[in-house]
Amino acid sequence: MKIAVASEGKYVSGHFGHCEGFTIYEVGEDKSLNSNFTPNPGHRPGYLPVFLKELDVNVIIAGGMGETAQQLFSENGIEVVVGAQGLCDDMAQKYINGELKSTGSVCREHEHEGHCNE
Repeated sequence: MKIAVASEGKYVSGHFGHCEGFTIYEVGEDKSLNSNFTPNPGHRPGYLPVFLKELDVNVIIAGGMGETAQQLFSENGIEVVVGAQGLCDDMAQKYINGELKSTGSVCREHEHEGHCNE
């Protein structure tokens, strides 16, 4: 399984499309985590769900995300978890432990970048 966390440094980004990049965790059979950072290739409508699908990502975790993006991730077979805040490593571990649930919140105002998960 691969989990991508929209990242700003070591922290979950408030909006996945405007993040610095994605910390991608590969989950081992023993639930161990190996991670690497992939820079955001740019925010273009409909592109990031396909980009992450090509990286074999199964789950995307972000602070906030627009409705269309959430729908496109779903169409690409990627589970969406929004409303996450804190350290990327912690959120990935909480997801693996079944302790991280999506709030289902939808960003509607892109001019409020960074405040989507409030």
